[in-house]
Amino acid sequence: MAELTGRRLTGFALVRFAEDGDWFADCPVVLDFDGIQVELCHWKLDELSIGWDAIDTTAAITGWESSEFTPRWSHSDERLELCLGDVLREVTLLEWQPADRDLAAGTVAVEFTFASGCLRIVNGLDENSIEVGAAHPNYVRHRLGH
Repeated sequence: MAELTGRRLTGFALVRFAEDGDWFADCPVVLDFDGIQVELCHWKLDELSIGWDAIDTTAAITGWESSEFTPRWSHSDERLELCLGDVLREVTLLEWQPADRDLAAGTVAVEFTFASGCLRIVNGLDENSIEVGAAHPNYVRHRLGH
């Protein structure tokens, strides 16, 4: 992921429900850096999947069995839009290590640092969560790089 440094965030995609626009946080967060797509997805309390260029965010989502909700790829999210067009300065893995161990202890977040600020895809306890701004001090940084 350190190879993404120096690339511009040119796009992103999330899955939202067509009926109400709510984010379906169980699905991957897809970030496009000048044509290189990274796909991040947290599930369970301790699993993180990172994929590359495997998801077609222009294709319809099939295999969804619910008659109540229709998931669709969306290219709008005010948190992600804050960094759109910015050059990536650094990618860091953050490990949640609170003084008093909690249920989230040991979970990993991926932080993307831009000139405009930081964006994190974190484990929201069995789903993705997006955070912006400075990371909580309970995170231990594990820098990726050269």
